[in-house]
Amino acid sequence: MENIELINIWKKQNAKIEKTLVINKLLLKETIGRKAESTLKGLVKLKTAGIVSFVFYLLILGYALLYAISNYSSASNYFIVSVSAIALINIKGFADYIKHLAWTKNINYDGSIMEIQKQLSRLQLSIIDHAKIMCLQFPFFTTFYLSDNWFPQNVGLPYIIFQIILTGSFIYFSFWLYKNHKPENLNKKWFRNLIAGSGGKSVEKAIEFYREMEEFEKEN
Repeated sequence: MENIELINIWKKQNAKIEKTLVINKLLLKETIGRKAESTLKGLVKLKTAGIVSFVFYLLILGYALLYAISNYSSASNYFIVSVSAIALINIKGFADYIKHLAWTKNINYDGSIMEIQKQLSRLQLSIIDHAKIMCLQFPFFTTFYLSDNWFPQNVGLPYIIFQIILTGSFIYFSFWLYKNHKPENLNKKWFRNLIAGSGGKSVEKAIEFYREMEEFEKEN
């Protein structure tokens, strides 16, 4: 009889513990959801400000390009090619910012943990790809000011060597950055700092919050 009573008491206590764990899990999920949403508000502000900046920047590039084409001469060849490349890369960046803003606002923090993590991972990978593409514009900032009127025929050999080294260095640096923009480098501080300007830091913090949820589930 005592054994039966002990078993019943154990069952009641076990049921209470399980109920408490469920409640704690729900409360933890709600808390983490609020923290993640609050963290990603910074990303929303960043992307919104970025979209506005992209609009103005692309308008300036478009006007400069239109003016150069309308008043075309061979002296504008370097400028037209360089600014066209910069504009195309920034159009891609502009589209990425709109996409990231939409994805961030569409996250359902009341949904499943797995789905939220999937959305955050997709956002993180897209931010890395965005930053990767933006690196490709750097070499063109070393060529837009050149002109067929004076380069290379009217400059000395030292300047030609300087220009080759300058542009070559930016090409190498741009390629190195492009090659190293990959998820495998997320454990490196320099890389996290590099993509922070594109919103990588906010997403990483949100992902960390949901890792806490995973740890809680493993422990219980």
